[in-house]
Amino acid sequence: MDLGAGRRGVDMGPSAIRIGGLHQKLREMGFEVEDGGNIEVRLPEEQHYGEKKKMYLNEISQVCEQLAQRVALAHGAEKLPVILGGDHSLAAGSIAGTAVHYRDGGKKIGLIWIDAHTDMNTPETSPSGNVHGMPLAAVLGLGPPELCNIRGFSPKVDVANVIMIGARSIDRRERDNIKKSHLRVVTMKELDMRGLKSVMEEALERATDGTEGFHCSVDLDVVDPQVAPGVGTPVRGGMTYRESHLAMEMISDSSRLLSLEVVEVNPVLDAGNSTGILAVELICSALGKKIL
Repeated sequence: MDLGAGRRGVDMGPSAIRIGGLHQKLREMGFEVEDGGNIEVRLPEEQHYGEKKKMYLNEISQVCEQLAQRVALAHGAEKLPVILGGDHSLAAGSIAGTAVHYRDGGKKIGLIWIDAHTDMNTPETSPSGNVHGMPLAAVLGLGPPELCNIRGFSPKVDVANVIMIGARSIDRRERDNIKKSHLRVVTMKELDMRGLKSVMEEALERATDGTEGFHCSVDLDVVDPQVAPGVGTPVRGGMTYRESHLAMEMISDSSRLLSLEVVEVNPVLDAGNSTGILAVELICSALGKKIL
């Protein structure tokens, strides 16, 4: 899906990740891999964007409802869902699917959101109207009901169990939503000062405090564009190659990962599918691949 983005191309991200060898790498690690295929999404050319302050919201929310159902079914079959994107608006669906599965069992989940952007806009605060800048707000119960109420409840995650890591591009009015929600945001400045190990230790403690485990949402633009050039909205000054792997390795070591998504890979802007291959590597690290 690329309906939530201002630039075309991320709808081809899942194909780039598959071409990067994801299935083979996971099988080499001993996993049984079942590819559920792509969820059908209408192209922008096939429909009107609707309202400029929340473009393509109806189609995006319908896709997220389908995704939430498929993620919940995967959990019900005792499988670990790995979601490939696509623009980040799909997170409203994937997180809903994991949250509803554990909610039905009287449990709650945490959330580690790793991204150059905080994605805490609402239609009222967004300068662009692009919905890929709104999913974290929706998961926390802010924003349009079409996104907030997927699977019939809101919020999906208690903000006390959520942490956002890697921020370095935040819209002016988006800051008000962050303050209002009390979301814990670790900027790149704080990450540089403290080091990634300390930040991830805090993240894991926060996301697992009283929860069954956590969903991890990774936007590849959190990595510096010199390493990951093929992303929808690149921002200079991001995580290094090794920092991104360390984050995933620590997530694996926690043994509390419930579901994972990697989004915003844009092959149109990539160089030799280097970003698609990086996505494969990070997924493998999050699922237990070790150096030794």
